[in-house]
Amino acid sequence: MHKIPANAWVVVADGSHARLFQNMGKHDALQLKQVELVEPDTADPEGQGPSGQRPPEATPEQTDEATFAKQLVRRLNAAALKQQFEHLFLIADPKTLGEMRPQLHMETSKRLCGELAKTLTNSPLEEIEKLLEGLD
Repeated sequence: MHKIPANAWVVVADGSHARLFQNMGKHDALQLKQVELVEPDTADPEGQGPSGQRPPEATPEQTDEATFAKQLVRRLNAAALKQQFEHLFLIADPKTLGEMRPQLHMETSKRLCGELAKTLTNSPLEEIEKLLEGLD
C-alpha cells in the first residue's frame, strides 16, 4: 500500500506548474495542505529543454514542458540534499513524470515513497486526497 507518511511532500505536477503539498495527518491519516505553487522560472540561465538547449525537433511547448520538469527536479533535489523532507510522493502526467525520473538525484530517489502517472494539477484537494487514500 502507498501510505503517505506524516510530513511527506506530495508534488502534483504537469508540464506547466506544480502544487506542493505536505501531509499534515498523523499516523496513517492523510491530510494534505498546499504549501506552494511552483511556476516555471522564465529567467532560467541554463537555457531550455532538459539538456540546456532546445532540440531542433521539439516544439516550443515540448521544450517549455521539459524545461519546467528540469527546474522542478532541480528544486526537489536541492530540498532533499538539505534534508527538507524525508518522504516524497510524485503525481504527474506520464510525459512529465518520464522527464523527471532520470533527473532525480540519488538522495531524492531514496526518499520517494511512491508515484502516480496522472494529470491532477487542476483537481480539487479533496479529489487528490480521495485518490491517494484509495491506492493500494
